Amino acid sequence: MSTTQKVTQTLLTLCLALASPSPWARKNSPDVTAARASNQAAEKTATTTVTIAYLKQQPANDLTQQPFFDPIITEPGINGARLGILDNNTTGQFTRQSYKLKEVIVPPENQATDAFKALTSEGLTYVILDLSADLIDQIAQLPEARNLLLLDVSSRDDSLRGIRCRRNVLHLQPSNAMRADALAQYLMKKRWKRWFLAVGDDPEDSLLAEAIRKSARKFGAKLVSDKLWNHRFDDRRTPESEVPVFTQQDDYDVIVVADEKKTFGDLIAYRSWLPRPVVGSTGMSAVSWDKTHEAWGALQLQNRFHELAGYWMTETDYAAWLAIRAIGEAATRTKSVDPDVLKTFILGPQFSMAGFKGVPLSFRAWDNQMRQPVLLAGERSLVAVAPIDGYLHPKNELDTLGSDEAESTCKF
Repeated sequence: MSTTQKVTQTLLTLCLALASPSPWARKNSPDVTAARASNQAAEKTATTTVTIAYLKQQPANDLTQQPFFDPIITEPGINGARLGILDNNTTGQFTRQSYKLKEVIVPPENQATDAFKALTSEGLTYVILDLSADLIDQIAQLPEARNLLLLDVSSRDDSLRGIRCRRNVLHLQPSNAMRADALAQYLMKKRWKRWFLAVGDDPEDSLLAEAIRKSARKFGAKLVSDKLWNHRFDDRRTPESEVPVFTQQDDYDVIVVADEKKTFGDLIAYRSWLPRPVVGSTGMSAVSWDKTHEAWGALQLQNRFHELAGYWMTETDYAAWLAIRAIGEAATRTKSVDPDVLKTFILGPQFSMAGFKGVPLSFRAWDNQMRQPVLLAGERSLVAVAPIDGYLHPKNELDTLGSDEAESTCKF
């Protein structure tokens, strides 16, 4: 092509371009704008809305027993669910799924079962249960609950994963057995094999203590003492006088405390007969979440939650966030919101989700327990994350925490 022909072709191209509407004009023309509005309306019409209920019963706690320096959190758990809804809706913009949270808080004197029946009468099929273990068991057996997906975000009771397990209940909190095993793995790695066990007189303390005893047998530790704490202080009996006598023993490596209501455990450190570390319900504790955790992107979740709620995320908040996200993850990957479809997928081998703990989280098919790492946290630092290096499993190292399939007493 000659130079003259090239110049002529270039001028012709420029003339055609000037004669045509600009891309910006085409994008914002009345016809295109109307089409976009119509398409957006169609998208809204096609969006599937998933409503998840959060059922919580307020505990009959006496706040006068709480230390003045601890923040009073009136609704732990619900804020975690709210954040989960926001995260699900972020993904739902692309999958044409939207999520809503229906919050039901029952006073201590009311029947939680009646509130649950009212929720099912509205056609809700996903219910988060922030209740006691006994109430969860009662609700799971109701005829109205048979085809629902119930998500337990509060109970640590091993019996709900064992002899009282229910096919329609998923457990988001690490069980007492998982927590005790996490402690045991770390203590055995440190070669602290001789334990002094101090147990409170609350029923929850007894459940945790039994899990600790099983972990001691499982990992080869020795309980050199197993004592019940039932002291009540007055002017003549003080921690300075009672704790040394209570912990008097020839030798032990560590004091393990089972005190879920925080009534005496904090008094033991620095007052024990022997200068020993304190773990369990106080000191270094085995938890699902803690404000000291910042690895694997956890700091991002910590900050987003704090901005939303005004306090640091609790274990119940984290469990509720996991519950909402598990439903959202399953719905996204199955392109369905049917409870049967989601539950089959959630308990299947293909399900996994991110939980800011460095490994994928999933559910155990034999007892519906979410398998997840357990944090070993001090007051102001994260000490370790269990499973501890060196504890192996033929299929999944997370199953070294709690009841493995061969050990489980759950029979669906």
